[in-house]
Amino acid sequence: MKTVTGLFDNYDDANDAVGELVATGVPRDDISIVANNATGWQKDEETDAGEDAATGAGVGAVIGGAGGLATGLGLMAIPGVGPVVAAGWLAATAVGAVGGAVVGGAAGGIIGAMTNAGVPENDAHVYAEGVRRGGTMVTAKVEDNLVPNAERILKQYNSVDVAGRRTEYEAGGWTGFDPNADVYSGEDLQRDRRGRDL
Repeated sequence: MKTVTGLFDNYDDANDAVGELVATGVPRDDISIVANNATGWQKDEETDAGEDAATGAGVGAVIGGAGGLATGLGLMAIPGVGPVVAAGWLAATAVGAVGGAVVGGAAGGIIGAMTNAGVPENDAHVYAEGVRRGGTMVTAKVEDNLVPNAERILKQYNSVDVAGRRTEYEAGGWTGFDPNADVYSGEDLQRDRRGRDL
């Protein structure tokens, strides 16, 4: 089994990739998603999935059907990232949310959970920073025979080139994910998106 991870600038692309992963045979319980919620696109009253994620419920238990993640994500907060919506094994392992609140050191937890699952530490820092800066991360535990398909799916749905994004961040002085960093506001996210669209 291998962990395959993608970072997306657009939540809809991430959502579509999850639907395709499920359609090609990756069990929902083996898929996690963590999306920035600084703009408040996901409202608290729309979901109870944060509690489900805390009890270890997989994506299959918190999303209703291939794709439809918006109806099943739980609201949480990660130090250094801020408000996120998340579901799946990574959320349960790294965030440890109970009813939408964080228990313990979640920021170190998200890096640790990814690296323990086989994601290189340098990449884990880029993924966490990417979520901090408005992105959505999809992580799947994939059987070896499905790995090429899963990697193709993530690329097909516009996942970010992690090496290129690392270079972009480093050009701005970034050296790694910092759980004590200021949380990005909705205005910060819009500014970054405008900068990438130029």
